[in-house]
Amino acid sequence: MIEPHGGSLINKELPDREKQKILDQIDEYEKIKTDSDTLKVIKNIAFGVFSPLEGFMTENDTLNVLDHMYLENEIAWPFPIVLDVSESEVSNLKEEDSVILTDFSNNPIALFNITDIYSYNKKNFAEKVYGTIDKTHPGVKKVFDQKEKLIGGDIFLVDEIAPIFPELDLKPIETRVLFKAKNWDRVVAFQTRNPPHLGHEYVQKAGLTFVDGLFINPVIGRKKTGDFLDEVIVNAYKALIKNYYPEDRVVLSTFETEMRYAGPKEAIFHAIARKNFGCDHIIIGRDHAGVGDFYGPYDAHKIFDMFPDLGIEPLFFRSFSRCKKCSSIVNDKICPHPPELHEFFKGTDIREALLAGRPPTADVMRPEVAEVILKYSNPFVEVN
Repeated sequence: MIEPHGGSLINKELPDREKQKILDQIDEYEKIKTDSDTLKVIKNIAFGVFSPLEGFMTENDTLNVLDHMYLENEIAWPFPIVLDVSESEVSNLKEEDSVILTDFSNNPIALFNITDIYSYNKKNFAEKVYGTIDKTHPGVKKVFDQKEKLIGGDIFLVDEIAPIFPELDLKPIETRVLFKAKNWDRVVAFQTRNPPHLGHEYVQKAGLTFVDGLFINPVIGRKKTGDFLDEVIVNAYKALIKNYYPEDRVVLSTFETEMRYAGPKEAIFHAIARKNFGCDHIIIGRDHAGVGDFYGPYDAHKIFDMFPDLGIEPLFFRSFSRCKKCSSIVNDKICPHPPELHEFFKGTDIREALLAGRPPTADVMRPEVAEVILKYSNPFVEVN
């Protein structure tokens, strides 16, 4: 099985005795309240999804990643993982202090050993991560909405936040054990933030043809207005797997993280996370993790040329469509027929049908999947 990114799987969960010791002394610590996105980052660091990260990035790592997409230790990483704080939150703090990161209700989540408190240029940060400073880009807007300071240092998990879908919440150590139990030596990951249509099914099964198992890993977390609700995505995939996949060849598990819409850089990020789960291949489609027209349709393919040492192998799919002449779903490598004979899977058409309360046609979406989605009066995120 593929090694974790950086060579070892990080585990920052404290032993019960250490947790209790911190809880007994909880009033002695300064507290920093965190939002739901940050809580997911803490969880992903603690259980190794973000290996080799052991905490929030220091200034040196942040600058190195922004400029070179590599950590100081020369391990590939596409964009900074940082904790932003206000001037007032750190006014009484200094480097080498330890604080408690809490949830919104002040419940202690992690011990944070501060090694760096630093300023940053939001414009520079946004432009280097997203390639733009246009605030209509949701990732850029979030950067400009961040607080004035960043703090770096290691975290140690005191209390795990409750998973959104407990039955699908598999940590890297668990997926690796599961893949071994299934005798899967080669596993292909599929990243998604949408319910599946037949085009998705086509690329998943095409990838599965050459490996032992398929790891379907939808992103669960903050998304932009108009994206599908988490519950809709999960239940749609459950219906698809139940009716159209061999039970012993697919695992569905959630990846609790926000969508950053960083296009090609987020493709690298998604690949690293799935490498840590134990996958040695990942499917990368057209406009992976893109938004609007900020990135070229195949920028997420080209960027992998910059990371020959990444370890996980991308399976690129340029396009897929239903060819009237072939009477099947095809891609541009295997079908010789002209564009006028091709029907492409258009997300806008699928959404319009669902919003109108009717299922997309059976040659676009499995009826069992459409039935699940249509049970929701509005399957989309309304306000972010």
